[in-house]
Amino acid sequence: MKHYTTYLFDLDGTLTDSKPGITNSILYALSKLGIEEENKTSLDKFIGPPLLDSFMKYYGLDESRAREAVAQYREYYGTRGIYESKLCGGISDLLAILDAKGCRLILATSKASIYALRILEHFSIDGYFDSVFGSNFDLTRASKTEILADILEEISPYSKDFCLMIGDHRDDVTGARENGIDSVAVTYGYGSEQELAELDPTYMVHCVGELSNLLLRSTWQ
Repeated sequence: MKHYTTYLFDLDGTLTDSKPGITNSILYALSKLGIEEENKTSLDKFIGPPLLDSFMKYYGLDESRAREAVAQYREYYGTRGIYESKLCGGISDLLAILDAKGCRLILATSKASIYALRILEHFSIDGYFDSVFGSNFDLTRASKTEILADILEEISPYSKDFCLMIGDHRDDVTGARENGIDSVAVTYGYGSEQELAELDPTYMVHCVGELSNLLLRSTWQ
């Protein structure tokens, strides 16, 4: 298999089980806008993609109302939701090993960078990452394609051949492909396994153990 030196990690559903905090924040935002949502499990589709797009797509909000929803979401998430999550089992050990091997680890998330960094610090894994790339607080640079493009520009002229994107959502796989880098689709997160398979990622794994085996075999020695 190919060997890599730079690993770009998604956050929600890949490094962390963040569903409770995100869904509670969405419910809070919807209630503030006078929208009732009784099916909490239907909110899983919000985990991963840009929030603004999801509020517009799934609740038919215009951009102004969707921005208001995001503001309300942040009111809850920034004080409570951000801490209603946990690390996926085995992730901390994996990051420690990759870091000890001298790999470059970069966080690539559609979550606002300010929140992403706080989460890494909360779980004491921030020291493993060389840099954190998320969306801007003004909701720009929200798509994974844009985020990965900025990462690759930042590390240029570093070869794309040595970069690998790891994520649980279709945006991670398509963003990697559109930027010319390989990808690992993890099915233990919040994306649809069937949808991920149809996107034909470079690799696919079903648990953190499989991810660890793959990355440790692919690390350039």
